[in-house]
Amino acid sequence: MKLFQSRRFDASSRHRQVYSAYEIAYTTVDWLAAVLFVIGSIMFLYDDLMHTGTWLFIIGSVCFALRPSIRLARELHLARLGETGTETATDPGNSPDDRRG
Repeated sequence: MKLFQSRRFDASSRHRQVYSAYEIAYTTVDWLAAVLFVIGSIMFLYDDLMHTGTWLFIIGSVCFALRPSIRLARELHLARLGETGTETATDPGNSPDDRRG
């Protein structure tokens, strides 16, 4: 299955659930990066806070680097769900042998 297919997130309720969880993580990291950059910028106005401001820029940059990692993890997770919204048989708890009935 191809990655980054625009409608995969809506294939099943499980797809929507997974997509939402990753979207929350992505938005949180994005917001955190922005806040760190704003606070770091303000700290840069004062010589005695410049060192701390530099660290906030570095941490904010790491947050920005996490964004594509979260997107890739989301796409791999959605691809692993397949078309039906179930995990592959190699995932714990989803092997046919584990089903009782």
